[in-house]
Amino acid sequence: MSTSAVEITLLGRTYSIACPKGREDNLRSVAREVEAQLTNLKTRTNSLSREELAIMAALNIGNELFEEKQKNKHYMAQMDERISLLQSTLENSLIERSRKDD
Repeated sequence: MSTSAVEITLLGRTYSIACPKGREDNLRSVAREVEAQLTNLKTRTNSLSREELAIMAALNIGNELFEEKQKNKHYMAQMDERISLLQSTLENSLIERSRKDD
């Protein structure tokens, strides 16, 4: 897959990032979210260095990702339960129907 360079700006610094073709808008959207996190942290804690801000933002974003993964696991477990119940209901209905046909 070919790549293109996308320029993003975080805390006033511009970075040129290699990105797979067709995914540039995704990268720009992520960069805007990261910039929002960094800006928010910077306004709340003026004493942090760029490195510390980046670490805090990474931890915040990582936590959000972890929570979403947990929600997804819970949702998948619920769907598995519902599918099993549906399969069981269908199987029972088919068994009842075959008994009535006999």
